[in-house]
Amino acid sequence: MNWQQLLSLKRYGDRTTRYRMLQDETRLGFEVDYDRIIFSDYFRSLQNKTQVVPFSNKDFVHTRLTHSLEVSVVGRSLGRIAGQSILEKHPDLQKDGYKFNDFGAIVAAAALAHDIGNPPFGHSGEKAISEYFETGNGQQYQKMMKPAEWQDLTNFEGNANGFRLLTLNREGVNGGLRLSYATLGAFIKYPKPSLPKVKQQNKAFKKYGVFQNDLEVFKDVAKNLDLRKVENHPDVYYRHPLAFLVEAADDICYSIIDFEDGINMGLIPEEKALEYLLNLVRENLKTEKYNQLKSQKDRLGYLRALAIQSLINETVSTFLANEEAILKGAYPFALLEKSKYKAQLEDIIAISIEKMYRSSEVIEKEIQGYHIIHKLLDVYLTAINNSYEGKDTAYDRLILNMVPEEVKTNDKSLYNRTLNICSYIAGMSDRQALSIYDKLK
Repeated sequence: MNWQQLLSLKRYGDRTTRYRMLQDETRLGFEVDYDRIIFSDYFRSLQNKTQVVPFSNKDFVHTRLTHSLEVSVVGRSLGRIAGQSILEKHPDLQKDGYKFNDFGAIVAAAALAHDIGNPPFGHSGEKAISEYFETGNGQQYQKMMKPAEWQDLTNFEGNANGFRLLTLNREGVNGGLRLSYATLGAFIKYPKPSLPKVKQQNKAFKKYGVFQNDLEVFKDVAKNLDLRKVENHPDVYYRHPLAFLVEAADDICYSIIDFEDGINMGLIPEEKALEYLLNLVRENLKTEKYNQLKSQKDRLGYLRALAIQSLINETVSTFLANEEAILKGAYPFALLEKSKYKAQLEDIIAISIEKMYRSSEVIEKEIQGYHIIHKLLDVYLTAINNSYEGKDTAYDRLILNMVPEEVKTNDKSLYNRTLNICSYIAGMSDRQALSIYDKLK
């Protein structure tokens, strides 16, 4: 892979090349990507979507929206710092007009969108959709689908849904948000469909990032970016290098900031929390300054900022040290896996899982989310399929009057109709899904 193609400004439908030298510096193409994402309905719905705690009324607990904004800020720093060194190493990029801010803008935009396809109720939302088809009422559709289509549904993936939303063709709107291919490449954390599964021990193949009906768009993006293919797997590629930085920004934020939420909620004792954070930042801690801080909020804020900065610097160092391997598709790890802070991060994540993710408050509300999502899938899928077959009842027609026109598709493919409904429900906020569920009851 080469940086000139990886930094492509091309957008869906472009007939001519977009050159960096000809870009308007007051509104760079990569910055337009950021603007289009932040003004989209998809991004706005993250406002009431769970990060860890569903239906939380506590202002200091993060939603998917606040988490995404913070990941974007960290991603921008990672991209800019890495971009400075990449430009020094590859002077031809400077001749073409690229600047270190370009790298920051690409990573920031991709990071901003990284959770845009996730269903309500956190990661349990993905599991709820998957299990509806694997063990629930959705099993009835299996015989009418191809294995790869069924795999998409029984292993529903928010990353793949995010790519779908960003690139979805609708009547009068081709190419979805029409983001640059560089940003789309950085967004795709798992550059492969659900099948075939790849046996390589590589983080990029742990999950999948593209639904079956989005494969052609994905392959067009991969071709234009010249992503490296995986041998013997025609639709599987190695990651865009900047996807590693997007992943790292997410890892940094959920490790540190979810931990902070647990402290603020009283689920993780402050004394233990401060001990864990101090272990992470001890090398850079200014003891005198820290001892002057009297409130828990100030102490946590100082340690959080110090921890994030330490992890940013460490991540960029790892990325640059392995740049050549990454460009060859020969780096199978997440960047933080090779961090000198790995042990400290594992301790923080372990206590977050024990005290927060498995707390009764979180588990009870995730159970509620399962019931809500299964009920919505039952009602909407019955209505859309009855309508397609000409068997719709008055109730079905009332249900379909509740959904946007683009969701009421008469596509002859059961898979496409089903995926359309799954994506529509995945786009709901926690509160919207709960509200519709209550009305249906």
